[in-house]
Amino acid sequence: MATLKDISAELGLSVATVSRALNGFPEVNAKTRMKVEATAKRMGYRPNRTAQRLVTGKSNMVGMIAKLNADNTADRTFLEILTGLTAALAERDVDLVLAVDQEDDPVKAYERMLERGILDGFILNAPMRDDPRVDFLTRRGVPFVVHGQTAEDVGYPFYGIDNTAVSTDAVQLLAALGHRRIAFLNGDRSYAFAADRERGFRSAIAEAGLTVPEAFIGEETPSESFGYTKALEMLSGRSGARPTAFVCASTMIAAGVLKAAGDLGLGVPADLSVIAHDDALPAFRAVEFEPTLTVTRSPLRDACVPLANHLIDHIDGTDGRDLQTLVHAELIIRNSTGPVPQGGQDPWH
Repeated sequence: MATLKDISAELGLSVATVSRALNGFPEVNAKTRMKVEATAKRMGYRPNRTAQRLVTGKSNMVGMIAKLNADNTADRTFLEILTGLTAALAERDVDLVLAVDQEDDPVKAYERMLERGILDGFILNAPMRDDPRVDFLTRRGVPFVVHGQTAEDVGYPFYGIDNTAVSTDAVQLLAALGHRRIAFLNGDRSYAFAADRERGFRSAIAEAGLTVPEAFIGEETPSESFGYTKALEMLSGRSGARPTAFVCASTMIAAGVLKAAGDLGLGVPADLSVIAHDDALPAFRAVEFEPTLTVTRSPLRDACVPLANHLIDHIDGTDGRDLQTLVHAELIIRNSTGPVPQGGQDPWH
């Protein structure tokens, strides 16, 4: 493995200049820095983390903490984002340190990791409204980036989708197709994304001049079993006229709704329309559903590079308000949505 001395000899530069170039010191001009970095990469140089930290005050390591479900498993979406983040951070020579949170207090795991003094910052996933992790890290002056938002106006870096628009787009499509009895199967609304989607759903329903009974709204950690159970309950007709359409917070929930419809002998979209939000999880590809699934689509992997870059740039001194990205999910109309079925046009009374 090459050393700083090897690179120095190769380029005819001092060891000190090579070190400063590789550590991003501003007194080294851009041309020299690029030449040093290219030579270091060609020669297979890898920095000594301990020595690097003594020079820059940075470890080039950031943390992420997984909150396990009740059955001691991690959420599918967390595993998807973790894979992409590891690769995105590696592109900027930063390592991801993963820990598991088994505490009731959501900040305890962060306190423990900070006590070790080895991390430059954190990536926060699955934020809640008024998330205590955000307050804790802000008070401690620790850089962090959030996958999502805890409020509309924040001062920290984030990357997220417009979750209010996710539901609005879905309801507007279904209303345009003549649907009046629209059910909503959401994630756990203690999380900010789910709270935003419910707000968007209720607002869009009101704007369309519709009303929805509370029995048509369900929330839980997204899963196929949740979608199946709630759809069976709503489609049974025990509480009155059944819904003619479902808005689902994930393709996992939609898979359960489609199975329930099939078990009840209902055709999709002939008898029931289904639309979901698609995180592009490999095991739940919307184009492989039968019928193919209409979705609002925003792949989780698309968040990884911006999250990594926003955090590293924030650690390097960029203001958090200059590192905020909000994207609008793409609406893709496929075969799971269609006109309201005959007899399904009467408003809910």
